[in-house]
Order: sequence, then C-alpha cells, then structure tokens
Amino acid sequence: MHPGPMNRGLEISAEAADSPRAVIVEQVANGVAVRMAVLYLVLSGDSSEGTPIS
Repeated sequence: MHPGPMNRGLEISAEAADSPRAVIVEQVANGVAVRMAVLYLVLSGDSSEGTPIS
C-alpha cells in the first residue's frame, strides 16, 4: 500500500496517477486507518484482543 503523498514524475507518471484504474488515494486512506487501529491496540495495552505482542 502506498503511504502517500505521491511524487508525480519521480515515483509515478501523471498519466498513471490520474488513471481511472489508479487506487493510490484509496490505499493512502486505508493505510491511515490501519495504522491508527494498530497504534490504538498497541498503546491501549488491552491484551484481551488476541495475542499480546512481546
């Protein structure tokens, strides 16, 4: 998943970034949500939600 932001012309061409098939914006949004959830679980210290991380 792409963390964003895009570097047009370096990482990706403008044509590919603006393509109707491009999913970069969705990947960035989903990545933010996933990182927030992981941080919440790690920082909350609630080990009832699965195996605790050692």
